[in-house]
Amino acid sequence: MTKYKFISWNIDSLNAALTGTSDRAALSMAVVDKIASEKPDVLAIQETKLSDDDKKVKKIYDILVEKFPEYAIVHRISTPPARKGYSGTMMLWKKELGDPVVTFPEIDAPAPMDQEGRMITLEFPAFYVTTVYTPNAQEGLARLDLRGEWDDQYRAYLQTLDQEKPVFACGDFNVAVAEIDLSNPKGNHNTAGFSDQEREKFQALLSAGFTDSFRKIHGQIEKNFASGQSIYTWFAQRARTSKTNNSGWRIDYWLTSNRVAEKISKSEPIETGARLDHLPILLEFDL
Repeated sequence: MTKYKFISWNIDSLNAALTGTSDRAALSMAVVDKIASEKPDVLAIQETKLSDDDKKVKKIYDILVEKFPEYAIVHRISTPPARKGYSGTMMLWKKELGDPVVTFPEIDAPAPMDQEGRMITLEFPAFYVTTVYTPNAQEGLARLDLRGEWDDQYRAYLQTLDQEKPVFACGDFNVAVAEIDLSNPKGNHNTAGFSDQEREKFQALLSAGFTDSFRKIHGQIEKNFASGQSIYTWFAQRARTSKTNNSGWRIDYWLTSNRVAEKISKSEPIETGARLDHLPILLEFDL
């Protein structure tokens, strides 16, 4: 039996976090250092916003190699016709884990979603680890139907992986599946991330053979852990008091194949102090 520790984080721009000089950049770097101190076996990052600028990418990699020595790194950027410097994902893993098969899945999603760098999958001998930055339905649910097509294709993709070996799927899924997963469900009903369709699609994903690891460990926990730490994984930057008021959403997940759900020992957000936006999420399990 081997113990594993995985971390997933929507960083909202690697360049801003690692090379910026603002107060927010300092807060972001503190989170990076905190994650590094955890020494995860796998770290998945979403919304990297990297482009094809080789000099900038090299600078980012140099910093990451310093922060995460003995890790391998792969990343994926948005490519034409998708917008430059948009979306993007990255994965780091301990080199001692070996050389996984790395794929950059395209799932026949509505254009140009497959070109927005939204997914990376690592295939290890005993399992898959895959990360996703799910498209947002956008203000006024302008992209809801396209988001629904993505959800269907993504679910089919995970099911295909699951037929071969256990799956650990993480990322920013851009949906709070139940009322318990956000602080103001009534006020946000049928807004992006809490529409009936998005919630139904996510529930369909769970019903297709996957477990929400946080709910598996914590059950129907309300609002906060006993320690005072919030259950939420995202706090709006535009509302400066969102975190102090615990006005957040749980939209970042570690999902696991049902058959390995009993192996999970920990699943929870990692506290980020005064930094708003997404919190990293931690998963620990034995396999």
